Amino acid sequence: MSIRIQTEDFDVGREIAQLRANRPEIGAVVSFIGLVRDINDGASVATMELEHYPGMTEKALLEIELQAQQRWGLLDSLIIHRVGPLLPLDQIVLVIVAASHRGEAFAACEFMMDYLKTRAPFWKKEQTPDGARWVDARNSDESALDKWSKQ
Repeated sequence: MSIRIQTEDFDVGREIAQLRANRPEIGAVVSFIGLVRDINDGASVATMELEHYPGMTEKALLEIELQAQQRWGLLDSLIIHRVGPLLPLDQIVLVIVAASHRGEAFAACEFMMDYLKTRAPFWKKEQTPDGARWVDARNSDESALDKWSKQ
């Protein structure tokens, strides 16, 4: 299990290859890549700035990974989350999950993203034609999180 918070971009293929290297017990790898969109809530987005609270953020991401590992018995996982200024099309977040079987890998990846979207201490500010605005969690993100408490 590993987490990284960084300003620089990441290479998805390289990250997956490193996670899988010499691991014949891995039967499934599921990944998610989050990207900066050029439109959000009806407004054009010129840039997005992601901020975080060092120390607190890493602790939260490790807790998310640990919960997923305990629930699904993962063989490995990786979360990379970028901070700083980003442009549309830029990669923001990468979650990779390795498990013995696909069901566990898919569920764990979705769980980790649902928790990242709602519980990880990141703050997003978008620059739009009407000025800067902070981005709040969506109701749909909170609804997605609710399903995990019922399982």
